[in-house]
Amino acid sequence: MIKTMEGVRVLEVAQFTYVPAAGAILADWGADVVKIEHPVRGDTQRGFLNMGGVTLDPQRHTLFEHPNRGKRSVGIDLSTTEGQELLYELAKNADVFLTNYLPQHRQKNKFDVEHIRAVNPNIIYARGSAYGNKGDERTVGGFDGTAFWSRSGVAISMTPAELEGPLTQGIPAFGDSIGGMFIAGGISAALYHREKTGEALEVDGSLISAAWWASGALVAQVAETGILTRNSMPQSGGATRNPFMGNYRTSDGGTINLCTISPTGHIKSLFEHVGVPEAADDPRFSEPRALFENAGAASDILVKAFAQHPFEYWRQHLKTFTGQWAPIQSFQDLLTDEQALANDMIVEVEAVEGDKPLKLVRGPIQFNNEPLETTRSPQASEHTEIVLMEMGLEWDKIEALKAAGAIA
Repeated sequence: MIKTMEGVRVLEVAQFTYVPAAGAILADWGADVVKIEHPVRGDTQRGFLNMGGVTLDPQRHTLFEHPNRGKRSVGIDLSTTEGQELLYELAKNADVFLTNYLPQHRQKNKFDVEHIRAVNPNIIYARGSAYGNKGDERTVGGFDGTAFWSRSGVAISMTPAELEGPLTQGIPAFGDSIGGMFIAGGISAALYHREKTGEALEVDGSLISAAWWASGALVAQVAETGILTRNSMPQSGGATRNPFMGNYRTSDGGTINLCTISPTGHIKSLFEHVGVPEAADDPRFSEPRALFENAGAASDILVKAFAQHPFEYWRQHLKTFTGQWAPIQSFQDLLTDEQALANDMIVEVEAVEGDKPLKLVRGPIQFNNEPLETTRSPQASEHTEIVLMEMGLEWDKIEALKAAGAIA
């Protein structure tokens, strides 16, 4: 497997998913990512074993595996002087310092940018936060459910106005995973900049900025027009102006999404595929302008046609339709989606106890079409002794640090 980040050393002092997800992407790309965890409790997320009513096996902790695969774990108590000195030794040979701790915690435990840069002026210092590194709320924490989903405007725009309240975020670590990829990209750019100029940068990302970028087209529209558009209530049928855009219900309750934004060249193909080829010759629908003017009538025809067959029939039958469409799938469906599997979207890693492999999602970028090769996430403090010996620490010093409670 091509390792574009081979030789890059990342020191990660972070918890939960947002910033660790950036570390996972860098590890996927070949970086040596050393995750610093508390020597007793580890990353707090290790204890999150009930997600949305689903109980997770601590030995097969998928929420932890997703943002922590491919890393090594070192247990250090950063509240101790010995632990801080050890962190500085690790930082001396690192290229990137990656954290999501709040400013007050970074200062209290002496690993803010000035502390790390004091021992390594050339290190790239990357921060992830809820609301950014500037302003009065830079010291306020948050999760993707608060900063990415709720405060950003995403929840309101995703919720039909007819509902009594906004939809909740149904996907764990949704904004975290998106935002983590952005931070990994920022770090990559900073590494390139350092290579060209010798200047080490500070890199900042936030959950709210990740949401605003993902929603940027609509945010700009609202800023320009003052008009907010929101999701509509689900129904079977096409858009008011374009019947070739919409969700159509199948005979067994499935849904096919048509997203043929420009019907030009696709009108005959769609009507033939849904079993009403004569509609393509109807002057009301035969060319795009007429189709738009008679969108309601065309939508009615398509609603009846899609209701004649089950979801799987359309999922296969529409593969030769020339326009753009998609089956509306569940994640269970996606796990068996031939196209997803053909593009190596799933990677299997060995479980802790040698049980059946864990299935994880690879990052969204692929190099030379090669599948990802990675390892499971580390157990808490699993690599402490190995990493410290690589640093040149003698065994008696390691034993002394253990006895002092500075490491695990």
